[in-house]
Amino acid sequence: MLMVGTVAVAAGMSINFVVVTPLTRKAGLSEMEVAGFMTLSTIIFAVMIPVWGRIADLVGRKRVMIFSLFATALTNMAFLFTLEAGLAGILTGASLLLTLTFVRAWFGLLAPGLQPAAMAAMTDATVPTNRAAGLGMIGAAMAIGSIIGPAGAAVLAPFGALAPLWGTIVFCVLVGFLIAFTLPRTVKRARNAPRPRPLSLTDTRMRPHLLFLLIYFIAIGMMQQTLAWFIEDRYRLTETLGEDAGKAAVLYTGITFACYAVASLIVQFGYINRVKPDPRKVLPIGLAMVAGGYLAADLFYELYVVYACFFVVGAGAALAIPSANALGSLSVSREEQGAAAALLAVAPPSGFIFGPMIGAWLYGVNHALPLLGAATMVGALAVYAVLVTARRPLTPG
Repeated sequence: MLMVGTVAVAAGMSINFVVVTPLTRKAGLSEMEVAGFMTLSTIIFAVMIPVWGRIADLVGRKRVMIFSLFATALTNMAFLFTLEAGLAGILTGASLLLTLTFVRAWFGLLAPGLQPAAMAAMTDATVPTNRAAGLGMIGAAMAIGSIIGPAGAAVLAPFGALAPLWGTIVFCVLVGFLIAFTLPRTVKRARNAPRPRPLSLTDTRMRPHLLFLLIYFIAIGMMQQTLAWFIEDRYRLTETLGEDAGKAAVLYTGITFACYAVASLIVQFGYINRVKPDPRKVLPIGLAMVAGGYLAADLFYELYVVYACFFVVGAGAALAIPSANALGSLSVSREEQGAAAALLAVAPPSGFIFGPMIGAWLYGVNHALPLLGAATMVGALAVYAVLVTARRPLTPG
């Protein structure tokens, strides 16, 4: 249930990169304006994660998880209605931008509770020997949700450009009710019970892994923010399809992410979970596949080749992200692995603070730069993984 709830919230977050970017342009907003309010929401979201973690300690994990799911649904609904008003010409210019920013800020304030509450609940339900594996499931669910959301857009896009947003709203509400009736009530912890000691962002053992993941997710944020624009502009959808351009952009971008999602799930459950390879060996391979896929997607024009490139990217990401997280958690003692997993969870939202803005700026200079920039950054990480990470021991000391 913790994984299902995490998938629902992650899908509700990530769907915006497919739906919002092409439709806000159609409503008259520029790339930098869209990236601006999305980045502001991400900053608020990242800042509020530890706050909601403390609230979960006070009022219970289950209550916070249910609240987060309904908050995700309600704020996405408010965002959808605002976007519809913009597309209909009811809100335009500065009024549209300010309203979208206001609504999205409330998402950042109210929705972040599920991840820290789910991680705390998983910590309560595990012992030190299996805590890292349990927290790894939460991280995997976040990754799965972040690709299922955009991939689901390909299924719902034929019913309307805004249908994918409605899909995530319904999904979050259903999962909220499901958790309310199935998850047991939070067991109150005794006041004198020991709590896992949190790790600092400046911990010398964790710092290289945090920086590594931060750079990776900045590159991912650059790509995800601009991919829908890239597809719409490269294939001249506005010129060829007119009013249907937004729906087509959502559909083609959704198919691209669907290829990413299918490859990720195949590699994660067909290879990683079964073989459990040495993360030091598969990390540079996965990063090289991601970098190569981004580069090829820019070099080759045909849309089906772009789909194939993102299939390769998805397979590479399934190798790289779990390996990077595993190496981070294994850099500390067994008793600290739960705290390490919680600290590593800061990297994805932090990367999306910077990535979308950088990607939007690069896209304004040249449409190919976000993909090329992301390929360069991930490629540099692959070189670092070969020269440095692969030579480190798997356990501290």
